[in-house]
Amino acid sequence: MNVKVKICGLTSEDAVTAVSEAGVDYAGFVFYPPSPRHLTTARAAELAAGLDEAILKVALTVDADDQLLDQIMNSLLPDVLQLQGKETPERVAMLGERYGRAMMKAIGIENEADLGLIDAYREVADLLLLDAKPPKSDRTLPGGNGLAFDWGLISARRIEEDWLLAGGLTPENVAEAIRVTGAPGVDVSSGVESAPGVKDPTLIAAFVRAAKAAAA
Repeated sequence: MNVKVKICGLTSEDAVTAVSEAGVDYAGFVFYPPSPRHLTTARAAELAAGLDEAILKVALTVDADDQLLDQIMNSLLPDVLQLQGKETPERVAMLGERYGRAMMKAIGIENEADLGLIDAYREVADLLLLDAKPPKSDRTLPGGNGLAFDWGLISARRIEEDWLLAGGLTPENVAEAIRVTGAPGVDVSSGVESAPGVKDPTLIAAFVRAAKAAAA
């Protein structure tokens, strides 16, 4: 099995170089002002120009309006649009038609009841991202909080769709996460940072090695 690896929240040239050298599959750029990883569309396009051409560019948005999405599409030219907010299945389908890009829908998981959302989005999203819900004490950021959900919730469930596992992953636990869940892809942000929004090239390399080795 070839596990796909996504590094999200790139903010510097050093991070772009690190993901290119590590051979990741997806590079994520965040467009959400409350996040320490937020970028302007111009800055994201500037950074993305330095990516290895084999890496797919992902634009992460949270309940963004059409005006912002148009700016992102025209500037960054992403391969994938990641919807991290409360976008409905209808909204996901509409955006897929509007932009002709792959749609990735994040689903926050806290308990078994949340797994029902997989069926709600399976027909309209090209990729599902199963992520931990943000802490109840602070819902500011819908992702990138360094929290994991109970992987046992999905260990016995066969998910037919293309999907990635996110939430609290690190170079130390990603292999175990893949083993328990059978995830065909993994997504990390804070788990490869030395400070909020600051990617660590050494941690990026270690994460990718561990994920790819687990798949082998």
